Amino acid sequence: MKQPYLIAIDLDGTTLKNDKTVSVKTKQTLRRAAEEGHKVCIATGRPHHLSKAYYEELGLDTPLVNFNGAYVHHPHDPNFGPYHTTLPLSTVKEVIATCERFNVRHIMVELLDNVYIREKDIIKDHSFFIADRPLHQGDLSQLLTEDCTSILIQPQESNMNDLFHQLQNAHAEVIEQRSWGTPWHVIEIIRHGVNKWVGIERIAAYYGIPRDRIIAFGDGDNDLEMIQHAGQGVAMGNAIDALKEVAYAVTSSNEEDGIAQYLEKVLW
Repeated sequence: MKQPYLIAIDLDGTTLKNDKTVSVKTKQTLRRAAEEGHKVCIATGRPHHLSKAYYEELGLDTPLVNFNGAYVHHPHDPNFGPYHTTLPLSTVKEVIATCERFNVRHIMVELLDNVYIREKDIIKDHSFFIADRPLHQGDLSQLLTEDCTSILIQPQESNMNDLFHQLQNAHAEVIEQRSWGTPWHVIEIIRHGVNKWVGIERIAAYYGIPRDRIIAFGDGDNDLEMIQHAGQGVAMGNAIDALKEVAYAVTSSNEEDGIAQYLEKVLW
């Protein structure tokens, strides 16, 4: 066998088809790679609770990058991590206060698999994100008593850019912001300096795999750092233009088994 690669895969828009399933071909290819000794790991913005079903479906036994790098752990090996990089509670409360002044539609604060919301409306609008996780609802300034993993904000579309810049100007040294596209129009906030590549580096060090044997697949803004820094950063055919511009290569879309097509060329 060739020396093992670390294969980092984003979920939504990359490994998952638009209907949120993994195609048979992609699943078979990733499983074959793992069986042959390559390390396949998920790197996603999702929390662990919303990614573990895919982890199990792919038969993985590797560390997992959640919350875009804010939480990196190994579900089956307590000797790895966990690495949990949080937002200071004081910053969280300042961000919430700013959001209130902008009359945002929803605020959701996450502490690992615990969800904190201010209004019940978010349960209907964002049931996917909440799922079956422990839910706490009420005045966030009172509910929150410790540092948090991430903040999800749904602004009014008319002032989303203004809010984004206000938060950046006020907290640039503390927070990292990502803007989601349609249909969500969400601002996601985690600790400054945290991204998927930080998690991938930890996993690569754990396995002793050098950067030139890291292959990363992604499609969105939150994949930028890992696509830039991996030995082979691969943008999906459906990826945003900014990602394609910095990628080592561009493969087919998530609907066309882009991961499988690329790995078949590189590994076999």
